[in-house]
Amino acid sequence: MEEVRPHSGQNLGIAALITGIVTFVLAVIPCVGIVAIIPGIIAIVLAGVGLSQASRQNTPKGILIAGLIIGIIAVMISFSQVFVIGRISKRADKWPKDVQSIVDDVKNNVMKDLEDANVSIKIESNGDTVNIKATKSNKKALEQKLEDLESGNKQKNDTVKKGK
Repeated sequence: MEEVRPHSGQNLGIAALITGIVTFVLAVIPCVGIVAIIPGIIAIVLAGVGLSQASRQNTPKGILIAGLIIGIIAVMISFSQVFVIGRISKRADKWPKDVQSIVDDVKNNVMKDLEDANVSIKIESNGDTVNIKATKSNKKALEQKLEDLESGNKQKNDTVKKGK
């Protein structure tokens, strides 16, 4: 006859292992890992109770130890995310000022480049061609000329070339 060994604590070991695996998966997801602390603690408690039952009745402890180890590792990963988020939040008050200064620098550089740019505009309509070349020195006069052209008022000194 075979000796029947009781499997005391094995059900708790399976529950601890499953909970530990789910906790580990949650713990490695950024920003969600904080939530994994609660199921991780549950996995550790289940494995601990199962180990105490298995020790009393001298039953296998492999699944219980695996659930305990995975639960502990998952909780450690979750706690590390708490510390990382804490460090980030301490420095977050400096970010808006840094971002604003970067945006201001980019805006100033773009505006300076636009002011220093040479503009060449070519307009073709019904066989007529108008070329406008703007440099920094005659910018204001050419802006007025462009506004006049847009409104339909042609001045006598405009250069209009007949197209083919």
